[in-house]
Amino acid sequence: MSSVAAISAARVTPARPRPRITHARPEIDPRAAEEAAADLLTALGMDLTDENLVDTPRRMAEALIEMTSGPGFELTTFPNDEGYDELVLVQDIPVQSLCEHHMLPFVGVAHVGYLPGSRIVGLSKFARMVEHHARRPQTQERLTRRIAEHLQDELRPHGVGVVIEAEHTCMSLRGARTPGARTSTSTFLGRLRDVPGSRAEFLALTRSKP
Repeated sequence: MSSVAAISAARVTPARPRPRITHARPEIDPRAAEEAAADLLTALGMDLTDENLVDTPRRMAEALIEMTSGPGFELTTFPNDEGYDELVLVQDIPVQSLCEHHMLPFVGVAHVGYLPGSRIVGLSKFARMVEHHARRPQTQERLTRRIAEHLQDELRPHGVGVVIEAEHTCMSLRGARTPGARTSTSTFLGRLRDVPGSRAEFLALTRSKP
């Protein structure tokens, strides 16, 4: 190989594969879900021959399928050529998920950030990652940790922080009936967990409002 060819070969960096992120879950059966919804509504005393309710089992099944499943996505990352090592934070990402104890929604916002290492992530992927993990029945605590661990595993940054603030309709519409009460959960990894100043910066920014 000539010296020119060797230099050219050395400059070529192989493309880093983009992992396709998907849920591992059993196949969905919309017909069975619709029949089960009809059985539940009938058991609750609803007359499904009523013109206003005749299509409700189908709509109910479709709504639950939409809220518990979603498309995969590619986690796009880029080389951190500038050596940026300060906090990257995306605030107020909408969150909609289902409480696994009552199958009722909880709704709020997520704040997701990290301290970059050798790679940075496309900012739109924060919202895609939150939506991806939110599309399943779960607790808010588990959702918070899943997002943080996913970002840590895929990006290997120096630190990760995730804070979720949400209102749970299983609390506001039934049981205690406390509309407006919000639950906050957090997961910190790496330097955002171990270095008080970094953690304080993250929390100060998530609490600041324009």
